[in-house]
Amino acid sequence: MFRITSLLSSAVLVLAVSTPAIGMSAKDGTVSPEEATSNQTNHFQTSFLKRQVDQNMSVGRAISSIASHYPQDVVSIVDIALDTYPDQYREIIFAAISSQPSSTEEIVQLAIEKEVSSCPNIVQLAIMAEPTYVDFVVQAAAVATPEELSEIVRVAVLTQPDAADSIVQTLSQEHPNKIVDIMTSALNAVPFVGEYVVDALLAVFPNDAKTVVETAVRESSQQREQVIRILATAQHAGVQDDKLKEYAMAAGLSEEDFNSAINN
Repeated sequence: MFRITSLLSSAVLVLAVSTPAIGMSAKDGTVSPEEATSNQTNHFQTSFLKRQVDQNMSVGRAISSIASHYPQDVVSIVDIALDTYPDQYREIIFAAISSQPSSTEEIVQLAIEKEVSSCPNIVQLAIMAEPTYVDFVVQAAAVATPEELSEIVRVAVLTQPDAADSIVQTLSQEHPNKIVDIMTSALNAVPFVGEYVVDALLAVFPNDAKTVVETAVRESSQQREQVIRILATAQHAGVQDDKLKEYAMAAGLSEEDFNSAINN
């Protein structure tokens, strides 16, 4: 059985032996030394990956094995793997992120750039692979495809509802002019997270209490218990009762319902 270490050592030998040839080729004007070296490295990485896949009987297990030995190379290996085995992108992404979570953001960006699947699908897969890196996932996805921000929020919150407050906070800080859209998508996907979302947003946007509270109350108006919790959370965060009443009524809550909620 080939070992990873011996294969990588062979790469060094191949590149060293090939150097004169690279120089000659460059002199002929056919290809630059940098391009030749890059092509040769890619060729070796592809061959190396295929050997590992054959040995492990699975591209996912091969990725995990390589990542455990050479974590610094996981992104370049994923790059090669997605080109070589595009139909197995789910296994590749899941294995890479699970094995090397610190590279989550780069892996997500790479997968989106290569269009191996839709951005929301990649977001869901990445979060499932490593839930604790959800903020990095949504951040990378929102930067890559800002036009899909609402769907990114919806999928992320549905996939990891316990992190809804963090997801909304992270994306709102990156896209402060989209707070309403972000909140609406999150609360429509998982209504019971309203109070946590309000708490998270008021912590970083205290001057936007009107927008935050109005949006949360409006989107949760059909869940009375949620409205009560949202108002209590905003009150605890320092929003004055007269302002709370103004925001709640602007969002469609009656004065009677507001008084009932605030006095509970």
